[in-house]
Amino acid sequence: MELARMILMRIQVTGIATLLVLVALILGQKGAEARKGRILESFEYIAMSCRAHSASITDFGGIGDGKTSNTKAFQDAVNHLSQYANDGGAQLYVPAGQWLTGSFSLTSHFTLYLHKDAVLLASQDMSEWPVLKALPSYGRGRDAAGGRFASLIFGTNLTDVVVTGANGTIDGQGAFWWQNFHKGKLKYTRPYLIEFMYSDNIQISNLTLLNSPSWNVHPVYSSNILVQGITIIAPITSPNTDGINPDSCTNVRIEDSYIVSGDDCIAVKSGWDEYGISFGMPTKQLVIRRLTCISPYSAAIALGSEMSGGIEDVRAEDITAIHTESGVRIKTARGRGGFVKDIYVKGMTLHTMKWVFWMTGNYKAHADNHYDPNALPVIQGINYRDIMADNVSMAARLEGIEGDPFTQICISNVTIGMAAKAKKVAWTCTDVEGISSGVSPRPCDQLPDQGPEKITACDFPAEPLSIDRVVLKSCTYRMKYT
Repeated sequence: MELARMILMRIQVTGIATLLVLVALILGQKGAEARKGRILESFEYIAMSCRAHSASITDFGGIGDGKTSNTKAFQDAVNHLSQYANDGGAQLYVPAGQWLTGSFSLTSHFTLYLHKDAVLLASQDMSEWPVLKALPSYGRGRDAAGGRFASLIFGTNLTDVVVTGANGTIDGQGAFWWQNFHKGKLKYTRPYLIEFMYSDNIQISNLTLLNSPSWNVHPVYSSNILVQGITIIAPITSPNTDGINPDSCTNVRIEDSYIVSGDDCIAVKSGWDEYGISFGMPTKQLVIRRLTCISPYSAAIALGSEMSGGIEDVRAEDITAIHTESGVRIKTARGRGGFVKDIYVKGMTLHTMKWVFWMTGNYKAHADNHYDPNALPVIQGINYRDIMADNVSMAARLEGIEGDPFTQICISNVTIGMAAKAKKVAWTCTDVEGISSGVSPRPCDQLPDQGPEKITACDFPAEPLSIDRVVLKSCTYRMKYT
């Protein structure tokens, strides 16, 4: 009635022409308001599991201005959505914006999805980072003897968790942490960006990770892990910014990722000295494929040095490394115990390297002084084949342990172009045993050439691992704007 009275008054004052304009404006405004409540954004992605319920971080008071802390909003959202864990699971949507947050923990049967223009900004307020006990397989923190800050995205004892997006970004704002680390001001070990403990069926995919305070992705004591389509970037001088570190995990698949790092692009681990030996959980059944790495001071793939629980059945193929210290590096020492065995690498393309192959039994960093120097590691069954490299300073540095040689090393079909100022001796080998075939420049005498007929001698398993049989689904959602 009020609207009709207003229109009648307008007729009396302005006439019919103005009336028509006014009615159009009113209806347009009402229509826009009606449409606002129905505006939907559709998106889809590939995941291990789709969810029956979905909500946006804005539904829980999230503000994406890059200044307001959203730590409570994220944790409140996860806690609320956890009620759907046994009712088809839930998804938390993070729209475009800059979402400042400290550490928060996920729940089972849960998906965290980042819009392509969403940025999670890691808080620089240490009070927003809970402190956890040191990992039992390490016995202490890596930066300090005590505990460690919880990771930005964290979870323990979970199953069926997906962290993904349309290449949304997680920015660790690591310079704050690096400076404090270098100045010795940290009482606890720096946080990682993503960590899951004691968990199963985890997917981390289609994200960009920037400037992590320390390691980027750390699955530990977990199984059935898929890491796919990840871009990781940190300054090449940043401390300990490893890319992806499977640690005491079984059935892990890492693929289609690009990493620029101040440390190893992939670091395979399983505990440190007596703590790792006692915990006794190896990393095994690991697939790494289609990886591109830039790390001038570290390796494309490192096995160890914390490998005291053992590392077994690692399969790496289609690896590209550029301006990287070494292609594959095995690091261990007296006191480590454990083993690195049944390692299979094929199809590497390397440009500008210090070493193509590096194995050392003299990596002496220890958790404390209580390790057993008689705990000797077993390094055996190391297979490398089909590798091309250029501008290399030294082909290989292979250093086993006196009285505990590294054995069953096989290197075949490898061509290494040496740099103009390469070392005079291309290969150095001590306390190693194995064979070679079709390798140039010629390897050391400890790896005798078996002739061209053995050029495919180095094993690479044909049977896929169970993680390769994981079937991904297409998930489609329509989110309502608020």
